Amino acid sequence: MAYACCEKYYRCARTTVSSRKAPAISVVIPAFNEAVRIGDTLATTIAYLEKESPGSEVIVINDGSTDATGEVIRKVAAVPSAVAIRLLENFPNRGKGAAVRSGLLSATKPIAVFFDADLSTPIDELPKIVEPIARGEVDIAFGSRALNRKLIGNRQPWRREQGGRVFNLLVRVATGLPFWDTQCGFKAFRMEACRQIIEAAKIIGFGFDVELLLLAQRAGLRLKEIPVRWNHHEGSKVRLIQDSVRMLREVLSLRANNCVIPKGA
Repeated sequence: MAYACCEKYYRCARTTVSSRKAPAISVVIPAFNEAVRIGDTLATTIAYLEKESPGSEVIVINDGSTDATGEVIRKVAAVPSAVAIRLLENFPNRGKGAAVRSGLLSATKPIAVFFDADLSTPIDELPKIVEPIARGEVDIAFGSRALNRKLIGNRQPWRREQGGRVFNLLVRVATGLPFWDTQCGFKAFRMEACRQIIEAAKIIGFGFDVELLLLAQRAGLRLKEIPVRWNHHEGSKVRLIQDSVRMLREVLSLRANNCVIPKGA
């Protein structure tokens, strides 16, 4: 099946910035049927970046939504801002991995981050994953719910939380990755070092995070798992049984794939 992807650019009208507190970054937000909350998420994100990281851009991927997600994004983008809004549209739906991948590869700033449309990790946690990269300490920094569970506010339903713990344990066993939470949707990348591994990633579903981290480790990149605040919100697109089985299959396929990308290639 052929997939169509079109991109629309929304340029900022206001360019006067008094000072820069943080480096300009590319923020990538995948969205599938998020019409109810994407407007608030974008408003919160833009307000934060205007204050803390002016000159940044927000790239939203409307991943084949069947609701008004695209329309809401366009309305928000029409408001003058010091932050550029870019809209990518995939039709039909391709999956979170494909959406994030296309967004990251469209990033124009030296540091790119992606997070979920529900803002489960508050936007003001961004310095935790951006600053280590800006200081040159790591190539990838990513949020973790597992390193300090006291930072979790609203918890997931018990069955979903335990399923996540089991999945991350299986990831450690199957891949050798030393991390305790690969699935937290809050990750930052030094694009000069990471662009090639993002291009090489094949998984289009929720196993994309594991693949990226595994490719990065094999390439000798510097990775850091960082505890962040996190809150469960209803409306998750992850189906506990079906998607868990699919993710496990994807992870097991990674074990058989010995693709190695040389560092700095």
